[in-house]
Amino acid sequence: MSNTYDRPASGATPAPAPAPAPAALTELPPRRPVQLFHPTVARLTWRGILGRRRGALLFVLPVVLLGLATVIRLAAGVDHSLTNSLLGSFALATIVPLLSLLAGTGAIGTEIDDGSIVYLLAKPVRRPTVVLTKLWVSIACTTLFGALPITVAGLIMSGAERGLAIGYGVGAFAAGVTYSAVFLLLGVVSRNAVVIGLLYALVWESLVGSLVDGAKTLSVQQWGLSVAADLADPGAIGADVSINTAIILLLVVTGAATWFAAHRLRSISLTGEE
Repeated sequence: MSNTYDRPASGATPAPAPAPAPAALTELPPRRPVQLFHPTVARLTWRGILGRRRGALLFVLPVVLLGLATVIRLAAGVDHSLTNSLLGSFALATIVPLLSLLAGTGAIGTEIDDGSIVYLLAKPVRRPTVVLTKLWVSIACTTLFGALPITVAGLIMSGAERGLAIGYGVGAFAAGVTYSAVFLLLGVVSRNAVVIGLLYALVWESLVGSLVDGAKTLSVQQWGLSVAADLADPGAIGADVSINTAIILLLVVTGAATWFAAHRLRSISLTGEE
């Protein structure tokens, strides 16, 4: 018996080749990792903060503080109670939140308002990286124009005695970090960030948080004051919030505000709409 095979007839068209695998089955490129700092974003943010009119206030506020410290020292000599009044009731309660408001909202709020944020978001940079970088720049501004001048003002008024200068300087830095995160978040979620932040800084922090006992636990100023009191000599600086509570709240609020700012920034499309 002969074996037969099915062969196409002479002149018949051969069967088509199998189709290639769908593109969806090919391996996707890995996502870019979240960077803690992006130099280009930092440079643009720094230029944006200092290049606007609000940048002038970043220079004016520390100059006013140092001028007052010099005048008080020349007029009254070394007076630790006056040092506490100027650095605690004025610098930490008013200057630090105002500086953080200018830097935090200026780092991103103006870009969202004028629509230029879409050009940044179109770049191959993860949005959490954008938020983290802008937070570092805001913290740097608050440190340069807030914490360092406060330390110098303390040295002018009281020298190194009782640890007042270092205490208030570090306390201002700690409060400035948290303020920066909160105001950066405010700049992402609201187009009226400056007005809302100004009301918060002047009403809640400077007035309610300083005078109302029940509100002191929820005041960033009081948390910074607790850090200052812990670093200064015992009894040199009064604080109404324990140092452990202050540190926990500083870390929690800073982390939560940063995370939520990155989360909200993801909802902004390249058309500038949420």
